[in-house]
Amino acid sequence: MDRFAVFSMLELLLAGAAAVCFVIQLLYYRITYLRPCRKAPLQPKPEEPDAWPPVSVIVYANKESFYLKENLPALLKQDYPQYEVIVVNDGSTTESDDILKLFANDYPHLYHTFTPQESKYLSRRKLSLMIGVKAAKNDILLFTEAGCCPLTDQWIRAMVRNYTGQTSIVLGFCAYRTHAGFFHKLAAYDNLIAGVQYISAALVNRPYSGNGKNLSYRKTLFYEQKGYSHSLGLHAGDDNLFINESATGRNTCVTYTPASITGMAPFDCFAAWKEMRIARAATQAYFKGNRLLFYRMEKLSAALFLVSVAALITAGAFGAHLQAILLGALLYTLLYIVKAIVWKKTATMLQQPPFTAWLPFLEIVDLSISLYLRIYHLFHRKRDYTFTLGGGK
Repeated sequence: MDRFAVFSMLELLLAGAAAVCFVIQLLYYRITYLRPCRKAPLQPKPEEPDAWPPVSVIVYANKESFYLKENLPALLKQDYPQYEVIVVNDGSTTESDDILKLFANDYPHLYHTFTPQESKYLSRRKLSLMIGVKAAKNDILLFTEAGCCPLTDQWIRAMVRNYTGQTSIVLGFCAYRTHAGFFHKLAAYDNLIAGVQYISAALVNRPYSGNGKNLSYRKTLFYEQKGYSHSLGLHAGDDNLFINESATGRNTCVTYTPASITGMAPFDCFAAWKEMRIARAATQAYFKGNRLLFYRMEKLSAALFLVSVAALITAGAFGAHLQAILLGALLYTLLYIVKAIVWKKTATMLQQPPFTAWLPFLEIVDLSISLYLRIYHLFHRKRDYTFTLGGGK
């Protein structure tokens, strides 16, 4: 009968903490993370404009000759009446130059330029994009990278058809091309979370971020905001920080139809992905508003839930209280089912392979890495900058 004894005071406290975090997590997933799926069928399909506006597609490349050769055809063969593709080569190589010249012979709407090697003390990526913006002939700009590829030839139409007289920004989504191995599933999981968060926020007219791998805004907005002048000293932030500064509920819309999605090449290694996460954390430190705090509270509640459930099961095992063990296991199982359903739906909708079976491991590793990166960022803030106001590197 000892195994069925009543809960101890410690077990009651742990069970209460687990239950509170369970409810919080349930609300986040049921309301926030499932919002893109709920609203997708309700989104009115924009009417096809009488005259499609001309578009400038700006492609950032950094010594990526292989991806230029692989992905440029999909960009150059879009079903769109009038557009240009501008490739800005940061760290130009002979091979990439030859590939661009070869394509330019067959596609007159392809233009290419480069970022001078002498450029220092400024973010080279932002400088490259500024060169692309200045070279653009059209007001509507559509940004992507050499390692990204539209999934269909309707990509430009799907992004541009959302522009109205009030619209200055259109947020898109870039799916991760999942490869075999746990690391790539972790990168896909992180990419999906970040994407669903900014999509969900934009759907309730509270945009706060975007992804430069699939992003559009007007050239006039870029100049009104003085480009990246507020963050030129930061290595990153050309997409998420610029959108955070510029986006409002009135001037921003989001699209995530299958035709509007691009696919990104997988990261070469964990170190490259880690640098991306560090760069994201660095720019998020300058975000305005409380949307980021809203999602950080979700991560905190997820961590507290895991800790309280593990502690409840451990306390039940030491106290020989089977009820505590079963309650902890039940709460975890129920929440896992909810999360698995939500992520499978959103991953399928956003053209990413689902990773349901790996979810428990992905969540624990992602939370651990998030904690590590926050601590790391506290002691390496200077690495976020290309220069300091004092003139040093």
